[in-house]
Amino acid sequence: MTMPAVELPELWMPHPLRINPHLPDLRAESETWAREMGMLSGEEGRPDGPDRRPIWTRAQFRAMTVDQLTAWTLPDAAPDDLRLNHRFNIWALAWDDYFASAFKRTGDFQGALEFTARLHAFLRPEQGARLPEPANAVERGIADLQQHLFPPRLAHWRQEFNRALVRYVDAGVQELANSRAGRVPHLIDYAPFRRESFAAHTAPYSVELSTGARIPERVRHSRTVHGLLAAFMDVMGLANDIASYEREVHEERDVNNLVVVIATSMGIPLHEAVPAAVHLVNSRMRDFEELRSSEIPLLARQFGLRHDERAELETWVDGACGFLSGLHAWYTGAPRYAEERCEGGAGMCAPAPPSL
Repeated sequence: MTMPAVELPELWMPHPLRINPHLPDLRAESETWAREMGMLSGEEGRPDGPDRRPIWTRAQFRAMTVDQLTAWTLPDAAPDDLRLNHRFNIWALAWDDYFASAFKRTGDFQGALEFTARLHAFLRPEQGARLPEPANAVERGIADLQQHLFPPRLAHWRQEFNRALVRYVDAGVQELANSRAGRVPHLIDYAPFRRESFAAHTAPYSVELSTGARIPERVRHSRTVHGLLAAFMDVMGLANDIASYEREVHEERDVNNLVVVIATSMGIPLHEAVPAAVHLVNSRMRDFEELRSSEIPLLARQFGLRHDERAELETWVDGACGFLSGLHAWYTGAPRYAEERCEGGAGMCAPAPPSL
C-alpha cells in the first residue's frame, strides 16, 4: 500500500498560531507526572517498579512534544489550567499508544475488550464514585485525573466529559474490529465516528478551561452552535488522519483513516484520495469560518443575547480558533508527525512552527 509522491494542496488554517507564555514550565512537570503514573521509564530506561511497564522511553516522550501541543492549543490558559489540560493530553496519547501496541498491532481483540471494560469503571460520571485499584499506567493516569478535572467552575462538565471518554475508548475497540475484519467505514458514517475516536467531544471543555468562557445556555442547543461544534470537531480528527496516515495505515494496518475511507467509498486510488481528504478538511474549516463570522453574530441578535453573553460567546469562539490553529501547528511541525510525512513520500513535509 505504498503511496507515490503527489503534489498536495495544503491544509488551510486562517488563524495565526499563538503560544502560551507558560510553555517553558511544562516539560519537567509533565515528565514527573508521567513517570509517577508509570507511563514513562526511569532514568536508565527501566520501569520504576514491578507492575509498571512504561509506555514510552524519555526520548519517545520528548519527541511527542506534548508540551507544545498544550501550549499551542490553549494560548490563554492560566498555569494551573494549562498543567491540568497537559496531563489530560498526555493521558489521551498514553491510551492511544498503549492500545495500538497492546491490541491493534497484536490483534488481541479479547484483551482489548477486557482492558476497555475496566476503563469504564474509571469513567463514572457520578461525583464521588468509588474507583477500582489501578492496574496499569493508563488506569493510574485517569484515576488521578478524575480527582482534578472538575473543579467547581467546571463541575457541569463531569457527566458530558466522562461520557465522551467512554465513547473514545469504545471507539478504539470498534476500530480494532474494523481492522480485523477488513471493514472500511463508509464516508457518510465516518465523520461522526471520528469525533468519538479522536475524543473531540472533550475539546469544548478544554476551550472553556482555557478561556474561562462558556457558550451561553440559551443558544447552546441551537442548530447554529451544533453546526459550529461539528465543524470544529471534524477539523480536529480528520486533519489528524492526514497527518498520521503513514503510521496508522502502513505500520498499524488501520482501515480507520479518512484517506482509506474516501478511497474505498468513492472507488478511487489511494494517491487520489489524499488530496481529496485535504480538500474535505479544508471544506470543514470553511464551514467553521462561515458559521463563526456570519451565523454566530446573527444567532446572538436573534436570541437577544445580552452584552455579557455575547462577549462570553465571542471569547469561547476565539478560544476554539486558537485551539484549531495550535493543533494545525502540531500536526505540521511536531516530530510525532513530521518524520513520517517526510519519509513517507506523501509530499507533506513542512517546517516546524516556532517554539519558545
